[in-house]
Amino acid sequence: MSFGNLSFLVREIMRRIGLLSDTHGYLDDRILAYLGECDEIWHAGDIGNAETAQKLSTLKPFKAVSGNIDGNDLRQEYPVRLRFVCEEVDVLMVHIGGYPGHYSKDIRKEINSLSPKLFISGHSHLLKVIYDKKFQLLHINPGAAGIQGFHQFRTIIRFSIDKSEIKDLEVIELGQKGIIST
Repeated sequence: MSFGNLSFLVREIMRRIGLLSDTHGYLDDRILAYLGECDEIWHAGDIGNAETAQKLSTLKPFKAVSGNIDGNDLRQEYPVRLRFVCEEVDVLMVHIGGYPGHYSKDIRKEINSLSPKLFISGHSHLLKVIYDKKFQLLHINPGAAGIQGFHQFRTIIRFSIDKSEIKDLEVIELGQKGIIST
């Protein structure tokens, strides 16, 4: 783009997303450091307490859904389902929803009618990244970042959304759940 002798480079902005779930009220400095490199933080439920949500929301723009262990204070602040567009990607996020081939009945109906490009859920504490050919969407469950639950390793995910492309996905292992590192 040129205006007389001035030239401007117009650049599309890519969004770097930090995704976590099932913190159950626990955040360590490593989680905050990894998420500090992101443009936005998304939490797929079971936040655990208002302090955890507050820490994350003061770090970066924050989107979250409430989970089954979250109290009324968090349920009033964060919906059970959240649908939004990031860049050009239609996102549906819930805490309990299943995964490709094993969606809950209501989520399967919602995916079928809404056609999101990215479906995010938590709850299982099991990290999953699966492309669903049937619904043509990417499913991500970031596993569990907290220290409560049956999972062995704590995980979070970072990825980029560039226009309509989801790319540069990183799985970050935070170590065994019983080992607290700062």
